[in-house]
Amino acid sequence: MAGYNTLLTLAAVSLVGSFAILNCYVYFSSPSSEVQDVEHWLEDNKLNHLKGLFRHLGISSLVSCATVEDLPQLHPHDEERLQRAARLLQQRLILRQWLYDHGLQHHHHRLLQEDVTSLEDVYWLEDSRARFLLGKDFPTWSTARQALPVSKEDLSSLKAELWSAVVKSSHHQDAWTFGGMLVVSVSVAGLVTLAAMTQPSLAPEAKHSLLQYVTGKYLHTGNTAVRFHWQDPQQVGQATSFTIMFYQRNGQPYPICDTDRLTIEVSEFEGHRRVATLIELGGTEPNSANTAVVKFTVRQAGQYKISILIGNTPINGSPFFKTFLPGPPDPIKTTFVRPSSTVICTVGIAHSLAMEPRDEFNNLCRFPESEDPTSGYSVCIKQIGEQVGDAIESAWSLEYDHTSGRIMLGLVMAKEGCYKVQISYSGMTLCNGLFDCVALSTTDAAIVQKNVRNHNTWYEARLLSFQGEKFLKPRKVLVYISPKQLTIKEFVLKFIPKRLITFRLCPSTKFHFLSENNQISFPSFIIDDGCQPKVELMSRERNVIAATFTHFLLKNIGGSETFKDKQEFFYHEVRRFHHKHFHEKLSMKVNREKLLESSIKATKGFSVSDWCRNFEITFQGEQGVDWGGLRREWFQLICAALFDSKNLLFKGFSDNQQALVHPNQKRPPQLKLKYYEFAGRVVGKCLYESALGGGYRQLVRARFTRSFLAQLIGLRVHYKYFEQDDPDLYLTKVKYILEHDVEDMDLFFVEEEYDQTGQLNRLVELVPNGSKIRVHNTSKHQYLDALAQYRLATSLKDEIEAFLRGLNDLIPDNLLSIFDENELELLMCGMGEYSVTDFRSHHIINGSSPEFSRILEWFWAAVCNFTHEEMARLLQFTTGSSQLPPGGFKELSPRFQLTPAPTFGNLPTAHTCFNQLCLPDYDSYEQFERALLLAINEGTEGFGMI
Repeated sequence: MAGYNTLLTLAAVSLVGSFAILNCYVYFSSPSSEVQDVEHWLEDNKLNHLKGLFRHLGISSLVSCATVEDLPQLHPHDEERLQRAARLLQQRLILRQWLYDHGLQHHHHRLLQEDVTSLEDVYWLEDSRARFLLGKDFPTWSTARQALPVSKEDLSSLKAELWSAVVKSSHHQDAWTFGGMLVVSVSVAGLVTLAAMTQPSLAPEAKHSLLQYVTGKYLHTGNTAVRFHWQDPQQVGQATSFTIMFYQRNGQPYPICDTDRLTIEVSEFEGHRRVATLIELGGTEPNSANTAVVKFTVRQAGQYKISILIGNTPINGSPFFKTFLPGPPDPIKTTFVRPSSTVICTVGIAHSLAMEPRDEFNNLCRFPESEDPTSGYSVCIKQIGEQVGDAIESAWSLEYDHTSGRIMLGLVMAKEGCYKVQISYSGMTLCNGLFDCVALSTTDAAIVQKNVRNHNTWYEARLLSFQGEKFLKPRKVLVYISPKQLTIKEFVLKFIPKRLITFRLCPSTKFHFLSENNQISFPSFIIDDGCQPKVELMSRERNVIAATFTHFLLKNIGGSETFKDKQEFFYHEVRRFHHKHFHEKLSMKVNREKLLESSIKATKGFSVSDWCRNFEITFQGEQGVDWGGLRREWFQLICAALFDSKNLLFKGFSDNQQALVHPNQKRPPQLKLKYYEFAGRVVGKCLYESALGGGYRQLVRARFTRSFLAQLIGLRVHYKYFEQDDPDLYLTKVKYILEHDVEDMDLFFVEEEYDQTGQLNRLVELVPNGSKIRVHNTSKHQYLDALAQYRLATSLKDEIEAFLRGLNDLIPDNLLSIFDENELELLMCGMGEYSVTDFRSHHIINGSSPEFSRILEWFWAAVCNFTHEEMARLLQFTTGSSQLPPGGFKELSPRFQLTPAPTFGNLPTAHTCFNQLCLPDYDSYEQFERALLLAINEGTEGFGMI
């Protein structure tokens, strides 16, 4: 009996080997898989039209593609693209062979996603990133990388050897003969009968029994069929579904279940956006047990790839490609691509504004030739102060540009003045379709142009109200406008200038035009930047002041207020600012053990030109050539040495290691102000390198307080910054004062400072004679602002000024001022790496009602569709920073909290001191998603915004 069992085992093993050989022969003898790879390669490089030529010439393998020579009758542009693609393909195949030689071939796809496409890129990959990607295989990777030659000649020789191995392995695919197949066939025929009688398992871990394999009673990916329940192309926003039917190899239906590891992925063809899917396996009827119904909704127009896999094997025809078109225009999403909130034009001269019609999911609408895209729009223009205004038919026109997909609005104003313009679609005002338009006379327009050239302009005005106080008799003041700021001054004793208030020249500073009345002889207006007290003025030259301010603003921000456009403008201006400084290599040797001190010493004599050069880092006592990896490692380590709170140069207001950091006023005595100047130069260096783009891009690894970032761009701090920067003080003092009566608190405009033992050190007056000024309910906001100004700004003045000296050596301050504090963090620190899986595994839910459970499902569906920027904005809105701790969401303290809000239909709110996001209830997913995106993009403060 034992001998019989042994015979059966040997027979089974022989059959397995025979089938393996047979499968290999079928794979290598049939060119279908290689041909498919070639066709995919041509598609990826936009050379689809060469498929027929490749088939005609017999080019049917990737190795042949990588060595393709000049093809007959090929257009020079296609020939250049083909040769470039072939060189890149050859580098990828060499990299794959190198990974195969070291047993790392299963990491090839993941490395390609990190832009590691050649042996040269292996040098550039940081150890920290490689350790994350390769996991337990990192030691093997590290050993293999260290064995790579240093000189270019030796590297070229190694690449030649690897390429020979690639070509040799390709040739081995055709080594099978008919005689070999005959042997396999006889072996199979002799064992099939034995298998049918015994039906043994191939092995304990085998998926199918031998009889199942022979009779074809198992799931076969090649026999699956997919039926799509919509016509291609489909419009976005509509629920779509498709059915997958599974069959065995013998053609019989196969009942699908969870253990079959069915995976569905719907993603943008050329992007990273994925669509959430709902999969229903089987059905209620017996005849539908072999089906899976997949439901999803696409909201972003474009071409999508639908990948269907069983285990790791794609089914027949996968991936599938489907197109989704934009929907009809939505007034809430249709916006003007307007550079500023106030439009400046000249009387009698046409002024053009671009409008982008977008659907409810923010897709740019497209219209067929037969349709009039301008129908449904109406324009109403009235002078400010009029109660009723009729649209001036002759003053505007609409024209559609089929190339850009924009609608151009042409305005021709008949007379000078200040107007309110309202554009509506289907009776609803567009998102930013209500704006002010200042029409200048020809003379005033010439004056404004002269002001912009001269950069030194001032006008007389009358101050009507200031710091909440309305004056019975207007005070004479002068309004100074420069490319950086607008300053209001008055003269004491008619010859001593005294600055009253300064507004930063940035998008957050707004002009509000008021209607004229009998009590005011000149046109009046309000200036408001959102954080300082509003100022109300009147001036004969109101329109010229507003127009000069707007022209300076547009010049500063590059013509657009969106973050992406401002970022591109910033990078362009930084490159232009340093165009005389060459990015040549500059050797720098530092000590890893004393990194900060040795780096400051090494850069002590550096000029601005030296800081703009490409640092080539060498660590003392270590061998290695800096091909970019050591430089990136130095940036990472130096940022940790500067900005990690454990090193005491920067510190949070609390002892929490994850607190947002700012300059540490109580630092050890050996940390001089020069350290902050060096830190500013490092940040400036990172921004400069990022402006160069490509592999030079560097990010600042830090979580700065919002008040610190605000001061870098010239903003005045106020008490609302406490919620993010100093949550303990906000909860124990600021919030209490805001919500309670302060009349009985015996509170004065002073701040008490205590030492570590609890003894009172000194009493600081927040305003002149503050110890004698009592805080009342009417002045408690002023008291809290004064407290914020002292704790967040005045007490750190020397450190911040030193930091700015270093930063402004490389980055002009007028370029930084075009961003707000949240945008500055995104510019400096980037958007990080976010894992939705990590997010879902490490968060806290407060609430379990059925309604909130539905909201949570919508929340995760929305998060799965978020872009990197939207995810960064969500973190900023909820936690106060776009950066996560090194351990991701798991180390966020307190944990990210999702809490139901006791309102319906309002915008989501956030409490950054608790890392808490409050989600109201909504009627539909669309309403929820729209409100969430509006909150995280527009509600930059997150202080219980409604």
